[in-house]
Amino acid sequence: MSNDSGRTDRPRGARLVSFGEYQPANVVTNDDLAQRVDTSDEWIRSRVGIAERRIAGPAETVVSMAVAAGGKALAAGGLSPDDIDLVIVATCTQQDQIPNASASVAAKLGITAPGAFDVNAACAGFCYALGIAADAVRGGSARNVLVIGSEKLSDWVDWDDRSTCVIFADGAGAAVVSAAEEDAVGPVVWGSSGERADKIYLREHRYLYQEGQAVFRWTTTELYKVALEALERAGVDPAELTAFVPHQANLRIVESIARRLGAPQAVVARDIVSAGNTSSASIPLAIARMTERGELPSGSTVLTLGFGAGLTYAAQVLRIP
Repeated sequence: MSNDSGRTDRPRGARLVSFGEYQPANVVTNDDLAQRVDTSDEWIRSRVGIAERRIAGPAETVVSMAVAAGGKALAAGGLSPDDIDLVIVATCTQQDQIPNASASVAAKLGITAPGAFDVNAACAGFCYALGIAADAVRGGSARNVLVIGSEKLSDWVDWDDRSTCVIFADGAGAAVVSAAEEDAVGPVVWGSSGERADKIYLREHRYLYQEGQAVFRWTTTELYKVALEALERAGVDPAELTAFVPHQANLRIVESIARRLGAPQAVVARDIVSAGNTSSASIPLAIARMTERGELPSGSTVLTLGFGAGLTYAAQVLRIP
Protein backbone atom coordinates (compact mmCIF):
# COMPACT_ATOMS: atom_id res chain seq x y z
CA MET A 1 0.00 0.00 0.00
CA SER A 2 1.51 3.31 -1.07
CA ASN A 3 1.60 6.34 1.14
CA ASP A 4 0.34 9.42 -0.69
CA SER A 5 0.22 11.72 2.34
CA GLY A 6 2.56 14.12 0.60
CA ARG A 7 0.60 14.35 -2.64
CA THR A 8 -1.14 17.61 -3.47
CA ASP A 9 -2.56 16.73 -6.89
CA ARG A 10 -5.72 15.05 -5.61
CA PRO A 11 -8.71 17.31 -4.86
CA ARG A 12 -9.77 17.20 -1.23
CA GLY A 13 -13.17 18.84 -1.59
CA ALA A 14 -16.60 17.80 -2.85
CA ARG A 15 -19.05 19.76 -4.94
CA LEU A 16 -22.46 19.29 -6.46
CA VAL A 17 -22.45 19.14 -10.25
CA SER A 18 -26.12 18.75 -11.19
CA PHE A 19 -29.60 17.64 -10.17
CA GLY A 20 -32.35 15.63 -11.81
CA GLU A 21 -35.89 14.69 -10.89
CA TYR A 22 -38.77 12.44 -11.86
CA GLN A 23 -42.45 12.52 -10.97
CA PRO A 24 -45.13 10.12 -12.18
CA ALA A 25 -47.67 11.59 -14.58
CA ASN A 26 -50.67 10.54 -12.48
CA VAL A 27 -51.91 13.49 -10.40
CA VAL A 28 -54.19 12.73 -7.45
CA THR A 29 -55.99 15.74 -5.99
CA ASN A 30 -57.53 16.16 -2.58
CA ASP A 31 -60.96 15.98 -4.16
CA ASP A 32 -60.00 12.63 -5.68
CA LEU A 33 -59.15 11.28 -2.23
CA ALA A 34 -62.35 12.71 -0.75
CA GLN A 35 -64.28 10.36 -3.02
CA ARG A 36 -62.73 7.40 -1.20
CA VAL A 37 -62.20 8.45 2.42
CA ASP A 38 -63.84 10.87 4.83
CA THR A 39 -61.80 13.97 4.11
CA SER A 40 -61.91 17.22 2.15
CA ASP A 41 -59.64 19.60 0.29
CA GLU A 42 -59.94 22.14 3.10
CA TRP A 43 -59.11 19.56 5.80
CA ILE A 44 -55.99 18.29 3.99
CA ARG A 45 -54.70 21.76 3.14
CA SER A 46 -55.17 23.00 6.72
CA ARG A 47 -53.51 19.95 8.31
CA VAL A 48 -50.61 19.15 5.98
CA GLY A 49 -50.64 21.80 3.24
CA ILE A 50 -50.97 19.41 0.31
CA ALA A 51 -53.13 20.26 -2.71
CA GLU A 52 -52.13 17.34 -4.94
CA ARG A 53 -49.60 14.56 -5.22
CA ARG A 54 -48.15 12.21 -7.85
CA ILE A 55 -48.84 8.49 -7.62
CA ALA A 56 -46.85 5.95 -9.64
CA GLY A 57 -48.48 3.44 -11.94
CA PRO A 58 -48.08 -0.34 -11.64
CA ALA A 59 -45.12 -0.39 -14.05
CA GLU A 60 -43.24 2.39 -12.24
CA THR A 61 -40.86 1.23 -9.52
CA VAL A 62 -38.25 2.60 -7.14
CA VAL A 63 -35.63 1.51 -9.67
CA SER A 64 -37.32 2.90 -12.79
CA MET A 65 -37.96 6.28 -11.16
CA ALA A 66 -34.37 6.39 -9.89
CA VAL A 67 -33.12 5.64 -13.40
CA ALA A 68 -35.18 8.51 -14.82
CA ALA A 69 -33.98 11.03 -12.22
CA GLY A 70 -30.38 9.79 -12.35
CA GLY A 71 -30.29 10.00 -16.13
CA LYS A 72 -31.44 13.62 -15.99
CA ALA A 73 -28.76 14.45 -13.42
CA LEU A 74 -26.04 12.93 -15.62
CA ALA A 75 -27.29 14.82 -18.68
CA ALA A 76 -27.55 18.11 -16.78
CA GLY A 77 -23.95 17.71 -15.59
CA GLY A 78 -22.62 16.79 -19.03
CA LEU A 79 -21.44 13.46 -17.66
CA SER A 80 -21.41 10.04 -19.26
CA PRO A 81 -22.07 6.76 -17.41
CA ASP A 82 -18.33 6.05 -17.64
CA ASP A 83 -17.66 9.04 -15.40
CA ILE A 84 -19.51 7.55 -12.43
CA ASP A 85 -17.70 5.21 -10.05
CA LEU A 86 -20.17 5.05 -7.14
CA VAL A 87 -23.99 4.90 -7.06
CA ILE A 88 -25.97 5.36 -3.85
CA VAL A 89 -29.75 5.02 -3.75
CA ALA A 90 -31.59 6.25 -0.67
CA THR A 91 -34.91 4.45 -0.30
CA CYS A 92 -37.13 2.84 2.31
CA THR A 93 -39.76 1.52 -0.10
CA GLN A 94 -37.89 -0.97 -2.30
CA GLN A 95 -40.20 -4.00 -2.50
CA ASP A 96 -37.35 -6.53 -2.70
CA GLN A 97 -34.41 -6.17 -0.34
CA ILE A 98 -32.29 -8.37 -2.61
CA PRO A 99 -30.98 -7.26 -5.04
CA ASN A 100 -30.38 -3.72 -3.94
CA ALA A 101 -31.78 -0.88 -6.03
CA SER A 102 -28.45 0.86 -6.70
CA ALA A 103 -26.79 -1.92 -8.69
CA SER A 104 -29.89 -2.30 -10.88
CA VAL A 105 -30.07 1.47 -11.40
CA ALA A 106 -26.39 1.59 -12.38
CA ALA A 107 -26.80 -1.23 -14.90
CA LYS A 108 -29.85 0.38 -16.50
CA LEU A 109 -27.98 3.67 -16.83
CA GLY A 110 -25.01 1.91 -18.45
CA ILE A 111 -22.65 2.58 -15.56
CA THR A 112 -20.04 -0.18 -15.59
CA ALA A 113 -18.90 -1.86 -12.35
CA PRO A 114 -19.40 1.02 -9.91
CA GLY A 115 -19.57 0.71 -6.16
CA ALA A 116 -23.30 0.42 -5.47
CA PHE A 117 -25.30 0.31 -2.27
CA ASP A 118 -28.62 1.47 -0.80
CA VAL A 119 -29.18 3.65 2.25
CA ASN A 120 -32.31 3.35 4.39
CA ALA A 121 -32.60 6.33 6.70
CA ALA A 122 -36.21 6.91 5.65
CA CYS A 123 -36.97 10.58 4.94
CA ALA A 124 -33.44 11.61 5.99
CA GLY A 125 -31.99 9.17 3.47
CA PHE A 126 -30.89 11.65 0.81
CA CYS A 127 -28.99 13.78 3.33
CA TYR A 128 -27.32 10.65 4.72
CA ALA A 129 -26.41 9.44 1.22
CA LEU A 130 -25.10 12.85 0.20
CA GLY A 131 -22.92 13.02 3.30
CA ILE A 132 -21.48 9.58 2.54
CA ALA A 133 -20.90 10.53 -1.10
CA ALA A 134 -19.08 13.74 -0.20
CA ASP A 135 -16.85 11.91 2.27
CA ALA A 136 -16.09 9.20 -0.32
CA VAL A 137 -14.99 11.89 -2.75
CA ARG A 138 -12.93 13.75 -0.16
CA GLY A 139 -11.24 10.52 0.89
CA GLY A 140 -10.37 9.54 -2.67
CA SER A 141 -12.61 6.45 -2.81
CA ALA A 142 -14.62 7.97 -5.68
CA ARG A 143 -14.41 10.92 -8.03
CA ASN A 144 -17.99 11.14 -9.26
CA VAL A 145 -20.92 9.81 -7.25
CA LEU A 146 -24.54 9.54 -8.36
CA VAL A 147 -26.84 9.99 -5.36
CA ILE A 148 -30.54 9.28 -5.75
CA GLY A 149 -33.53 9.41 -3.44
CA SER A 150 -36.35 7.30 -4.88
CA GLU A 151 -39.60 6.26 -3.22
CA LYS A 152 -42.82 4.49 -4.16
CA LEU A 153 -44.67 5.12 -0.93
CA SER A 154 -48.02 4.34 -2.55
CA ASP A 155 -47.12 0.64 -2.32
CA TRP A 156 -47.07 0.94 1.48
CA VAL A 157 -50.13 3.14 2.05
CA ASP A 158 -53.51 1.94 3.29
CA TRP A 159 -55.74 3.87 0.91
CA ASP A 160 -58.65 3.57 3.34
CA ASP A 161 -56.70 5.28 6.14
CA ARG A 162 -57.34 9.00 5.81
CA SER A 163 -54.53 9.91 8.22
CA THR A 164 -51.83 8.56 5.87
CA CYS A 165 -53.24 8.30 2.35
CA VAL A 166 -53.50 12.08 2.08
CA ILE A 167 -49.81 12.60 2.87
CA PHE A 168 -47.58 10.23 0.96
CA ALA A 169 -46.60 10.24 -2.71
CA ASP A 170 -44.07 8.92 -5.22
CA GLY A 171 -41.07 10.33 -7.05
CA ALA A 172 -37.29 10.51 -7.32
CA GLY A 173 -34.58 13.14 -7.12
CA ALA A 174 -30.88 12.80 -7.96
CA ALA A 175 -27.60 14.67 -7.68
CA VAL A 176 -24.04 14.16 -8.86
CA VAL A 177 -21.25 14.81 -6.36
CA SER A 178 -17.71 15.25 -7.72
CA ALA A 179 -14.21 15.94 -6.51
CA ALA A 180 -13.23 19.62 -6.27
CA GLU A 181 -10.44 21.82 -5.02
CA GLU A 182 -12.79 23.57 -2.59
CA ASP A 183 -15.68 22.14 -0.61
CA ALA A 184 -19.19 23.05 -1.69
CA VAL A 185 -20.86 20.40 0.48
CA GLY A 186 -20.81 21.23 4.16
CA PRO A 187 -20.26 18.73 6.96
CA VAL A 188 -23.29 16.53 7.60
CA VAL A 189 -24.84 16.76 11.06
CA TRP A 190 -26.74 13.54 11.60
CA GLY A 191 -28.21 11.50 14.38
CA SER A 192 -31.12 9.37 15.52
CA SER A 193 -33.73 9.07 18.24
CA GLY A 194 -34.31 5.34 18.39
CA GLU A 195 -36.41 5.55 21.53
CA ARG A 196 -39.07 7.10 19.28
CA ALA A 197 -38.90 4.36 16.64
CA ASP A 198 -42.49 3.36 17.38
CA LYS A 199 -43.77 6.73 16.16
CA ILE A 200 -43.39 5.78 12.47
CA TYR A 201 -43.45 2.15 11.40
CA LEU A 202 -45.07 -0.45 9.15
CA ARG A 203 -48.35 -1.58 10.67
CA GLU A 204 -48.93 -5.31 10.21
CA HIS A 205 -45.61 -5.24 8.27
CA ARG A 206 -47.53 -3.76 5.36
CA TYR A 207 -48.92 -0.26 5.91
CA LEU A 208 -47.24 2.96 6.95
CA TYR A 209 -48.34 4.31 10.30
CA GLN A 210 -47.22 7.45 12.06
CA GLU A 211 -48.20 9.06 15.33
CA GLY A 212 -48.70 12.47 13.83
CA GLN A 213 -48.82 14.64 16.93
CA ALA A 214 -45.69 13.10 18.45
CA VAL A 215 -43.76 13.53 15.20
CA PHE A 216 -45.01 17.12 14.88
CA ARG A 217 -43.81 18.00 18.40
CA TRP A 218 -40.41 16.40 17.82
CA THR A 219 -39.77 18.12 14.53
CA THR A 220 -40.97 21.58 15.52
CA THR A 221 -39.25 21.73 18.93
CA GLU A 222 -35.94 19.93 18.38
CA LEU A 223 -34.80 19.81 14.78
CA TYR A 224 -34.11 23.49 14.24
CA LYS A 225 -31.10 22.95 16.54
CA VAL A 226 -29.71 20.38 14.10
CA ALA A 227 -30.14 22.86 11.25
CA LEU A 228 -28.36 25.59 13.19
CA GLU A 229 -25.48 23.21 14.00
CA ALA A 230 -25.08 22.40 10.30
CA LEU A 231 -24.84 26.13 9.57
CA GLU A 232 -22.25 26.58 12.32
CA ARG A 233 -20.11 23.68 11.11
CA ALA A 234 -20.20 25.05 7.57
CA GLY A 235 -19.29 28.54 8.80
CA VAL A 236 -22.46 30.03 7.33
CA ASP A 237 -24.60 32.64 9.05
CA PRO A 238 -28.38 32.22 8.69
CA ALA A 239 -28.48 35.64 7.03
CA GLU A 240 -26.29 34.27 4.21
CA LEU A 241 -28.74 31.55 3.22
CA THR A 242 -30.37 31.70 -0.19
CA ALA A 243 -32.82 28.94 0.63
CA PHE A 244 -33.94 26.43 3.24
CA VAL A 245 -34.96 23.05 1.80
CA PRO A 246 -36.18 20.69 4.52
CA HIS A 247 -37.83 17.32 3.99
CA GLN A 248 -41.31 17.99 2.68
CA ALA A 249 -43.19 16.20 5.45
CA ASN A 250 -45.89 18.70 6.31
CA LEU A 251 -46.18 22.38 5.38
CA ARG A 252 -46.83 23.40 8.99
CA ILE A 253 -43.62 21.62 10.08
CA VAL A 254 -41.63 23.21 7.26
CA GLU A 255 -42.81 26.72 8.12
CA SER A 256 -42.37 26.24 11.88
CA ILE A 257 -38.73 25.16 11.55
CA ALA A 258 -38.06 27.94 9.02
CA ARG A 259 -39.30 30.58 11.47
CA ARG A 260 -36.89 29.37 14.16
CA LEU A 261 -33.83 29.57 11.89
CA GLY A 262 -33.72 33.34 11.87
CA ALA A 263 -33.22 33.54 8.10
CA PRO A 264 -36.23 35.59 6.92
CA GLN A 265 -34.66 36.35 3.53
CA ALA A 266 -34.19 32.68 2.61
CA VAL A 267 -36.58 31.09 0.14
CA VAL A 268 -38.34 28.18 1.87
CA ALA A 269 -39.14 25.08 -0.17
CA ARG A 270 -42.86 24.36 -0.25
CA ASP A 271 -42.78 21.57 -2.80
CA ILE A 272 -45.11 19.50 -0.64
CA VAL A 273 -48.07 21.53 -1.88
CA SER A 274 -47.91 19.95 -5.33
CA ALA A 275 -45.70 16.90 -4.75
CA GLY A 276 -46.78 15.49 -1.38
CA ASN A 277 -44.42 13.74 1.01
CA THR A 278 -41.97 11.70 -1.08
CA SER A 279 -39.65 10.71 1.79
CA SER A 280 -35.97 10.55 0.72
CA ALA A 281 -36.84 11.96 -2.71
CA SER A 282 -38.35 15.18 -1.37
CA ILE A 283 -35.19 17.27 -0.88
CA PRO A 284 -33.48 16.62 -4.26
CA LEU A 285 -36.86 16.79 -5.99
CA ALA A 286 -37.55 20.19 -4.44
CA ILE A 287 -34.06 21.52 -5.25
CA ALA A 288 -34.32 20.38 -8.87
CA ARG A 289 -37.72 22.04 -9.31
CA MET A 290 -36.65 25.24 -7.54
CA THR A 291 -33.57 25.42 -9.77
CA GLU A 292 -35.71 24.97 -12.89
CA ARG A 293 -37.95 27.86 -11.75
CA GLY A 294 -34.92 30.12 -11.26
CA GLU A 295 -35.29 30.31 -7.47
CA LEU A 296 -31.80 28.88 -6.90
CA PRO A 297 -29.28 30.52 -9.23
CA SER A 298 -25.75 29.16 -9.49
CA GLY A 299 -23.80 29.77 -6.30
CA SER A 300 -26.86 29.77 -4.03
CA THR A 301 -26.26 28.65 -0.46
CA VAL A 302 -28.87 26.12 0.60
CA LEU A 303 -29.51 24.48 3.97
CA THR A 304 -31.09 21.02 3.83
CA LEU A 305 -32.71 19.14 6.71
CA GLY A 306 -34.00 15.57 6.44
CA PHE A 307 -35.94 13.76 9.15
CA GLY A 308 -38.14 10.71 9.42
CA ALA A 309 -38.65 7.14 10.59
CA GLY A 310 -36.06 5.69 12.88
CA LEU A 311 -36.28 8.42 14.02
CA THR A 312 -33.39 9.76 11.96
CA TYR A 313 -32.28 13.25 11.01
CA ALA A 314 -29.49 14.94 9.06
CA ALA A 315 -28.62 18.43 7.82
CA GLN A 316 -25.96 20.03 5.65
CA VAL A 317 -25.21 23.22 3.75
CA LEU A 318 -24.86 22.98 -0.03
CA ARG A 319 -23.75 25.34 -2.78
CA ILE A 320 -25.85 25.07 -5.91
CA PRO A 321 -23.77 24.48 -9.09
